[in-house]
Amino acid sequence: MEKSPSVCEEQVYNQIYKTHAESLRNYLYYKFGDMQRAEDIVQDSFIKLWSKCSSVIYEKVAGFLYKISRNLMIDNIRSNRVALKFEKSLIPIQDNEDPYFHLRTKEFREKIEETISSLPEKQREAFLMNRIDKLTYKEIALRLEVSETAIEKRIAKALIKLKTITEIKKYSI
Repeated sequence: MEKSPSVCEEQVYNQIYKTHAESLRNYLYYKFGDMQRAEDIVQDSFIKLWSKCSSVIYEKVAGFLYKISRNLMIDNIRSNRVALKFEKSLIPIQDNEDPYFHLRTKEFREKIEETISSLPEKQREAFLMNRIDKLTYKEIALRLEVSETAIEKRIAKALIKLKTITEIKKYSI
């Protein structure tokens, strides 16, 4: 039987960081809506991992990191409802489009962002993990420690809300 690598070995620890830091940051951002805080919490989580490296089993390191980071974030912003703010992506403006089109597009994008921000936290995080990180329902369920069915329901409810926005858009043009 092969022995698991030790989390306390610098090379193993660095590989764990490379493997999990970005997805952990995204997870925290989607869940809580604050990129700067998410980055800080990821660093704190890895510091905590290093300080407890001798007691963390290598195969369970991802679960440990997600649980620690979630707890740190909750401690950090306990009882504060955070509205999700998306980073504005640059959309090239084509000169052949009329200004009214750009205005409608901007308003629609804002409405979608507002709708996603207003989703209940669990729906919002599952939806964004699926659509932005391209995680499967199974992968999301493992990360959030819930059933796959729960994830399906959360994403379905989020899509229903977003569909109502697109229906409104269709009739307001």
